[in-house]
Amino acid sequence: MYCSFSRLSLAAAECSLFNSLPRNVLSLYKRLRLTSPAVPPTVCSRVSPRQASRTLAFPDCVCVCVCVCVPHPRRRKAGILPSLEDLLFYTIAGGAEKIPAHKFTTALKATGLRTGDPRLKECMENLKVIMKTTSDGNLDRHLFKKCVQSNIVLLTQAFRKKFVIPDFVSFASEIDALYENAKNLGGGQVADYIPQLARFSPDLWAVSICTVDGQRHTAGDTKVPFCLQSCVKPLKYAIAVHDHGTEYVHRFIGKEPSGLRFNKLFLNEEGESRNEYVGFSNATFQSERESGDRNFAIGYYLKEKKCFPEGTDMTSILDLYFQLCSIEVTCESASVMAATLANGGFCPITGERVLGPEAVRNTLSLMHSCGMYDFSGQFAFHVGLPAKSGVAGGILLVVPNVMGIMCWSPPLDKLGNSVRGIQFCTDLVSLCNFHNYDNLKHFVKKLDPRREGGDQRVKSVINLLFAAYTGDVSALRRFALSSMDMEQRDYDSRTALHVAAAEGHVEVVKFLLEACRVNPVPKDRWGNTPMEEAVHFGHHDVVTMLQDYNNKYSPPGGATEDKEKEISEKNIDGLL
Repeated sequence: MYCSFSRLSLAAAECSLFNSLPRNVLSLYKRLRLTSPAVPPTVCSRVSPRQASRTLAFPDCVCVCVCVCVPHPRRRKAGILPSLEDLLFYTIAGGAEKIPAHKFTTALKATGLRTGDPRLKECMENLKVIMKTTSDGNLDRHLFKKCVQSNIVLLTQAFRKKFVIPDFVSFASEIDALYENAKNLGGGQVADYIPQLARFSPDLWAVSICTVDGQRHTAGDTKVPFCLQSCVKPLKYAIAVHDHGTEYVHRFIGKEPSGLRFNKLFLNEEGESRNEYVGFSNATFQSERESGDRNFAIGYYLKEKKCFPEGTDMTSILDLYFQLCSIEVTCESASVMAATLANGGFCPITGERVLGPEAVRNTLSLMHSCGMYDFSGQFAFHVGLPAKSGVAGGILLVVPNVMGIMCWSPPLDKLGNSVRGIQFCTDLVSLCNFHNYDNLKHFVKKLDPRREGGDQRVKSVINLLFAAYTGDVSALRRFALSSMDMEQRDYDSRTALHVAAAEGHVEVVKFLLEACRVNPVPKDRWGNTPMEEAVHFGHHDVVTMLQDYNNKYSPPGGATEDKEKEISEKNIDGLL
């Protein structure tokens, strides 16, 4: 059986049986529906009555259970988008009959995804198996479809630029520039009161990014392991809240920043430790057990004031704390931890829920107010993002709903924060509107990597009209897959359909009308429609096609001249 949503009959939308389909299936149908003869659907004769309510059959179709049946692929007409796998193939192939395997992986990396992403495991395994059967290392359409079909949803999202950072290549280049700027920064002192920390070179510097969609980018010494130290505190606090709830945890821990040194012996008026970042040092496990006198002093002071649950074994608690601080990570793995906090507790790489929403919200709130030692107020003012630093040189930075970042460089300032890390975070917020209180609408001088820039929109108009001018249907398929507006206009309000009709490209006109379902009667600045362009230049085949399509076309929402003017003005605003 052959399954595709792209050739559903329009008549099926009016069928009560079809309307009983799940909402997400119906929505997908409406987005991908194409023109076809208005033939009423029937229940497939090859299924039992019990299955009939979930199965449709259309004349001249191969049966597909659960949702729909589609025409056999050999009966598809040219210019129609067959399936998501085919669309993806056309997008990458650029008109070629085969795709080199390295071209596919390179294009994949440009979206921000990695070949080692667990979500793409099936695709990469299929690719390895298929590559052993090919002599030239190229994939034709059939082999490509076999390779990607297990992960087609994720891959389609990536190549349609539906991730949180659409233009990831440009964003990554900006991150590299910020990295190089901070790399040249001098000053700071490597923590030397613990032998393990003092061994790190002051020249080490790394930045790793993981978005909530699993897009990854690294710069510098991101493979070098280091201890989390105090960067582990947000994670253990979040786990405690996730397991025991906010009310119980905050019987023993306050929420207000103290304004005092992080290892100060001090409680608030209610006899609580001020927040979960107070009271413990940042040494590795073995060193702390040998030279952790102050940690033990703080621990016993808290125990005396009954700041722990009854029956707490202080020695075991401190051993656990030392072990947590001694957990080794790399910048790459720590950025996934930060991205999990940015993603509401879901790991962006595996999709698994790690923390509850309440735990994440509380953790980010406390990171924002008191995560950077005595620099917390300044950091909240200038950077405005939740963060946590550690004396190993790490800074765990969270951009909620966007990404997690891990910066690491051993040299510390006098307050115990990474010199290069602070500079990078400050530069990042100066460049991008990630600050909590940046206005996303009016602060035009800042880059918003979550949106495609104006230059990209102008390029898309140029590329679209040029493809229509040259009759490049393959390029138009790629644009359609990337969610490009196929009705966008240039400064003369001319659409791709205007250009294709004027040039007499029948296949382009057919593709725009039948596959993309564009408006067949848009008017340019002189009031001309594509039909009038085709008549003027004597392209009778195009005229006939437009006339046939106009007879059965009904504009959405009853388009009028006022609506046409509104669309034109909106398009001009977009270009500007």
